[in-house]
Amino acid sequence: MATLSAATRKKLQRKFRLRGFTLKVDALEEAADFLARFPDAEDDALDLLLDELDKEPLESSILDRDAVRRVVSLLVEAEEAVDAASPAATSARSALRVVDSFVVPRFHYDPIKKVFYEHTSRLLIHGEAGDKAALYRDRYQVLLQRLARDIYFSKPAFDTVMTEDVNCESLIGCTGRRWIMGVISQLEERQFYLEDLTGAGNFTTFLNTQHKITSGFFVENTVIVAEGELLSNGIFQVNTCGFPPLEDREASLSILMGLDFFGGGVIPTEETVRLATLEKKAMNDMFVILSDVWLDSPETMEKLGIVLDGPSKALPRCALPKYLTEELQKHIPNAIFVSNPCRVKFYTQEIVFFRQDLLYRMRRSCLIPPTTEETSDPFEHLVATITHQSHLCPLPLTVQPIIWNYDHCLRLYPTPHTIVLGDKSEQKAFKYTGITCFNPGSFANDSTFAAYRPCTKEVELSALES
Repeated sequence: MATLSAATRKKLQRKFRLRGFTLKVDALEEAADFLARFPDAEDDALDLLLDELDKEPLESSILDRDAVRRVVSLLVEAEEAVDAASPAATSARSALRVVDSFVVPRFHYDPIKKVFYEHTSRLLIHGEAGDKAALYRDRYQVLLQRLARDIYFSKPAFDTVMTEDVNCESLIGCTGRRWIMGVISQLEERQFYLEDLTGAGNFTTFLNTQHKITSGFFVENTVIVAEGELLSNGIFQVNTCGFPPLEDREASLSILMGLDFFGGGVIPTEETVRLATLEKKAMNDMFVILSDVWLDSPETMEKLGIVLDGPSKALPRCALPKYLTEELQKHIPNAIFVSNPCRVKFYTQEIVFFRQDLLYRMRRSCLIPPTTEETSDPFEHLVATITHQSHLCPLPLTVQPIIWNYDHCLRLYPTPHTIVLGDKSEQKAFKYTGITCFNPGSFANDSTFAAYRPCTKEVELSALES
């Protein structure tokens, strides 16, 4: 029998009461024993138990041990039946899902209704002029709705006293100390401008490069939050600026109410509980990741290089065509060729893979040198940039072209569990606000690679002996 803490008792009673049930003491203990089977997925297990109880023809809303035990027995039997199934079948069906970028759903944010809705019409590869504007507007809206929930930037529900304004707003019709969120650009040398949705064309905001900024790479088109004074001549004198604060993954998911931003499909609660249990048991499962791999034959290398280079360098990049891979697939039938970037769902864990020399491009395109107060490691600055921007490649389109209608494929919202950046730079691993980020290094240059254990989120940086 599970030891029932006061917190668990209170949670059980509250959850059951919300569904219209009252628990007797023995029923409470039975429910606690069931939750003890899923220490890493208690909330999902509890929701599943309540869903099944709702389907039962109960004589009373006051539940005793027998009523709860009957449902628990059915759920346990179902779990055991899954465990007894073929491991190969389980793996093929649910352990690993590879998601191509071009099938990732696209969502727009409605700032009036404050909800996301899915784009259902066909997405054109060659977009119109309005699609380019929508690219930046959608990036901005995703970050703005996230910022609006942050405790330091959200307005009080009942604000009867005039206080100093720390809300992130437009500059229109305002003076004094303000917080503003906008897209940074450089229109003249050493003069930087911010532009928001409501102030476009009406205000430009000057940023003094001597003022303190937080860590990360400030390149054109990144979204920043700035604090300063709006002067009478319309110039915004900045004191401090930084990236929009991050939001916890679970907080984002609770707002999205089951929408599938990742692209792996919506998983029912019952399946999530089952996958979480299987994931916990997969102690020996490992990803071995090699990046920047070249072939030995100079001739083959040159030919393949021409094909891979292709007519376009725009992101996301399509998977290799079948006529190039069919010979290899004859020898390795389970090989999967996918887009860049791509996404992998391992049981309940979401992993994003991206092959790009991103660090070099970020450093070269940086408008303002990053601060060294928090860290002097360029890779850590890179991780901070892409996670706070909720985007894999927030570079100007002149530096890195992006297919306008498929910019959403590069979003990192909600934040995934793991981000793998295949870069030619030195291999690194960095855990940032609970997100595991690493670069396996260049296998071609120094024979480096990485091993990743998703069950424990541990990264082993390795290299072949010369």
